[in-house]
Amino acid sequence: MLDIVSVGHFSIDSILLPSRKSPVVILGGSAAYVSIAASRLQARVGVLSKVGGDFPEAYRWWLRQEGINMSGLTKVQEAMTTRFELKYDDTLTSRQLFLKSTAPSLTVDDVPTSLKASAIHVSPIVDEVAYEVIERLKVHATVLSLDPQGLVRKFDETGQVHYGPLADKRILGLVDIYKSSLDEIVAATDLPDLDSAIKGLHDCGVRIVIVTLGSEGSVVSTGEERYDVPAIKPARLVDPTGAGDAFVGGFLTEYINDESILRCASVGTAAASFVVEGIGPTSFGDKAQVYERARELYEKGIKQ
Repeated sequence: MLDIVSVGHFSIDSILLPSRKSPVVILGGSAAYVSIAASRLQARVGVLSKVGGDFPEAYRWWLRQEGINMSGLTKVQEAMTTRFELKYDDTLTSRQLFLKSTAPSLTVDDVPTSLKASAIHVSPIVDEVAYEVIERLKVHATVLSLDPQGLVRKFDETGQVHYGPLADKRILGLVDIYKSSLDEIVAATDLPDLDSAIKGLHDCGVRIVIVTLGSEGSVVSTGEERYDVPAIKPARLVDPTGAGDAFVGGFLTEYINDESILRCASVGTAAASFVVEGIGPTSFGDKAQVYERARELYEKGIKQ
C-alpha cells in the first residue's frame, strides 16, 4: 500500500536559462517533481513510468535515494526516453518548449494488479496515458488526481508546443482532483475563462480544482468555496520548471492525511517555493523546512 503513485513519463530535459551560457541536461517530467516532493514530506511514494534505453541509471539511483519505489518503471531498451528542450526568457516568466523524442505510451498491461494507493496522480507529458489506462488506475486508488498537460499539448513539425482541446473528455468524469495552469484548463475544458472552466470541471464531478498561476499563486476551488492562495517568494529564483508539480506533491500528501484544503494548499505552495531555487528537481526542502514556510503563509497570507 503506497500513499501516492505518480503516473507519467520521466524525461531528459535540456534547460536553457538566461543565467547560464550552456544548457543543463537533467532528469525531468512531472513524475519526478511530484514524487520527490511527496517523498520529502515522508509519504510512501511510487511511480508508473516508461523510459528508453538512453535513460541514465544514475537517474534511477537518484530517485531510489529519495525513497521512491521504482518497481513501476519500465525501460524499453530499443526506444528513446522522452526528451524536451526548454528555453526561458530573461525574466524566467515564459519559456519555449520543444519535444525532441517520445517514449512508448503506458498501457493497461503496465498497471500492476497489486497496485494500491491512497492517491494516484496522473500527469502525462506527451499524451502517453489513454482513457483506458486512467480508468484502470481509478480502481486502484482512493483518490484519482489529474494534471492534463500532456493531453492538451500539441506539437508542430519542429517540436514546438501549443495547446489544443482534450481529445477524450470522458477522462474528466474519472477525476477527483484536477490541477493545471490557466492555459491548460481553458484548453482542457474548451471554455473561455477561469471561472467558467472551474465550474465546468465541477459539473463533470471533479471535487477539487487547482489552477496554478506562477508568481501570482494559485486558485483552489471545492465548488462551494474558492481560495486565492498567494505564492511564497523564494530565497532566489533559478529555474521555475516543475513548481506546479511540486505543489501537487505537497497538496496530495496533506490531503490523504485529511488536512484542510487551506493546509494542503499552504504545504503545496511551500513545496513549490523550494523547487524554483535550484535547477531541475534538485532543490527540495525537508519536511520541517516546508512546514515552516507553509505555516508562515497560512498565518500571514490566507488564514480565515
